[in-house]
Amino acid sequence: MNTPSAMASGAPADVLALVTATSPWSPAALAAASLAAAFGARLSGCYIDPGLRMLHGGEPEPSVLALLIDPPREHPGDQASFLAMARESGVHRASWMVTRAGIAQTMRQLGAWHDLIVIERDMVDDTIAFDVLGEALLTCRTPCLLLPPSWQGPVRAERVALTWNGSIESARAMHAALPFVHGAGDVVLLDGEAPTYDDDPQHAPRFDPAVYLANHGIKTRVRRVHATPGEAGVALLREVEGARSDLLVMGAYGHSRVRERVLGGATRHVLQHVNVPVLMQH
Repeated sequence: MNTPSAMASGAPADVLALVTATSPWSPAALAAASLAAAFGARLSGCYIDPGLRMLHGGEPEPSVLALLIDPPREHPGDQASFLAMARESGVHRASWMVTRAGIAQTMRQLGAWHDLIVIERDMVDDTIAFDVLGEALLTCRTPCLLLPPSWQGPVRAERVALTWNGSIESARAMHAALPFVHGAGDVVLLDGEAPTYDDDPQHAPRFDPAVYLANHGIKTRVRRVHATPGEAGVALLREVEGARSDLLVMGAYGHSRVRERVLGGATRHVLQHVNVPVLMQH
């Protein structure tokens, strides 16, 4: 059974969990603690109130926010309980905090001094899940590990699927995944059609994912994935299921509206239907 290692290239030094429940601890808290222990990293737990999880599309001013929702709870026992859970998980350095902002703003702020953020797909109601999570993922520059609904236990990296479509987002996600894929028993590179961007620097050196992974001592097998944009999400999930992967790595793709950013169709489909953790970076 493979678990991430502190000796892996670029192992995160600071892991953040967005915590949704304290008794018992929510999946993100437990998974983040397991990863922090494996990486020898510091663990931060940040509780986010249910009312704050619904905010998106530009958050109200603090004075307005106070009128809309009750103040986030701060139970003195939560900090001691979190630090105890961290110690029991093998984490030697941990801290606890409570946010008074929405998911996107919290991730942007705390992501500035963390290397990995662990969140839960079902921390937001289904009706607005992808509006809220899309804004958070697309405005946060920190790698994010998204746990599927009802996830229990640690995150494994025995069989890892890496997606590649020629974009900067997928290259960034692949780079962020190095600590997870070192030592994996099976690594499959899902090579899709490379997109074309108007601002693509045609004269810049091209990124070759297979060569990049080989240079880091990672053996991969390549699967070509041919699908139209409308079928890309379905095709990716089919490949992940066929490879029996327990971790999916992909870029967080989206596009901008006037005041918000929304996930692209393929990314949305994958996050809606995938049943394994997804490591993402925009």
